[in-house]
Amino acid sequence: MSPDDLDRLRGDRRRFISRLAAAGALGAGGLSGFMSRALAKGDLPVTQGIHELKGRATVNGRPAIVGTPVTPRDRISTGPDSMAVVVVKDDAFLVRANTTFEMSESGGALSRILIQTGRVLSVFGKKPVVIKAANATIGIRGTGAYVEVDPAQVYFCLCYGEADLDGPGMAAPKRIKTTHHESPLVITDRGGAMAAAPAPVVNHTDEELIMLEALVGREPPFDPGAYPKIG
Repeated sequence: MSPDDLDRLRGDRRRFISRLAAAGALGAGGLSGFMSRALAKGDLPVTQGIHELKGRATVNGRPAIVGTPVTPRDRISTGPDSMAVVVVKDDAFLVRANTTFEMSESGGALSRILIQTGRVLSVFGKKPVVIKAANATIGIRGTGAYVEVDPAQVYFCLCYGEADLDGPGMAAPKRIKTTHHESPLVITDRGGAMAAAPAPVVNHTDEELIMLEALVGREPPFDPGAYPKIG
């Protein structure tokens, strides 16, 4: 990328954040300190890997710090009272406390995520990615998504985009299309049959999605000034 391209992208990002602030999309107090630091660090070139860290995290079982590289074939875990922002090429993740997820790649690009436990907010570039959460299999492409994996259930919010949800006992994958958190689901698996029931929007915000997309040089597809604050 040329110096002129870097300057243009920096200017685009600053104008975008200014527009968000003018629209009131960042809340009365603006972005939280954690997200503000993450977004400030996102001024190009972006720090790939562990971009921001509060508390403790590991990459492939080894202690991580800000700047620790992460590839689309690594395993990331966070400790109690911890949070990490992770950038992997054109994908970005907000990883909450007590979370473990593992990535795999195809042709050098992220292709699959296994969320073993915890909570992850993700934004993805325009490529097919499969999210595996307990017995649920979620196929996505270029979306924003939030997943919580608990022993009894999986919470899934397709924040925007399209996804196919599949699992044991389902006659056919369930196609989900959203523009702004319209169809959160609680997914359960009892007696060998997976079921998905409507749920409220919980534990993730537009501010966090805006921050993650900005780190990979994109804007979320929703107009932040057109919707009530969520989360």
